[in-house]
Amino acid sequence: MFKVFKYSFYDVLRSRWMILYFLFFLITTFSLLYFSSDLSKGIASLMNVTIIIIPLISTVFGVMHYYNHREFIDLLLSQPVQRKQVFLGEYLGLSVSLSISFVLGTLIPFVIYDLMVSHEVWNFAVLILAGVMLTFIFVATSFFISILNEDKIKGFGIAILVWLYLAVIYDGLMLLFFVSFNDYPLETPAMILTILNPIDLSRVLVMLKLDVSALMGFTGAVFSDFFGSTKGMIISFLSMLGWIAVPVLAFLKYSSRKDF
Repeated sequence: MFKVFKYSFYDVLRSRWMILYFLFFLITTFSLLYFSSDLSKGIASLMNVTIIIIPLISTVFGVMHYYNHREFIDLLLSQPVQRKQVFLGEYLGLSVSLSISFVLGTLIPFVIYDLMVSHEVWNFAVLILAGVMLTFIFVATSFFISILNEDKIKGFGIAILVWLYLAVIYDGLMLLFFVSFNDYPLETPAMILTILNPIDLSRVLVMLKLDVSALMGFTGAVFSDFFGSTKGMIISFLSMLGWIAVPVLAFLKYSSRKDF
């Protein structure tokens, strides 16, 4: 698995798309910090970019990587190598490469703007952790979708629809649900629905860490009481790990039975 990971990691890291991904976050972060009055506002602005761009790019890269390397994967599977090792190596190689590009692209500007001597360093750390976990979640999801669909166009379309649903449509359905049942206590359903969407969960965690939950009104106060507590943070972290584990286990189990 390590050999497959090493090959996939260096192959992806050398691609021009990964360089563009790094430059995007580098330029975007520099721009946000330049036009923001302080680091806290820069982190809040970067959060809005991160929770949309990272899932989208991770989904697109995951689908493209799998279909472009399908012949190489078939070649490896013809050798005395376990399927789990092949697919885990490919998955980790792409996920780690994307994560490094994101972390370096955002870290370098913040370091130049004296992040390490600021009280915002822990807020930035939460943003980085959320971005990395979203990368692993959506790469795993895109791998599972790609393995399920031999047709490249169909797999790419389904992956984009999944991202669109979680990033845009899900929030609209939540709003419709809250408006329709606003006469009932919705605190518990709101927290459950938030946990069921990794993008929303990442947004809430970063906003609470930035202490801007007051902008969310009464719901923000409820989220602050739950997610701001030790129990809430543990549940949130385990939920994000679950969002990583489920698609990974799914594509490993399906790939072990599929006839390549």
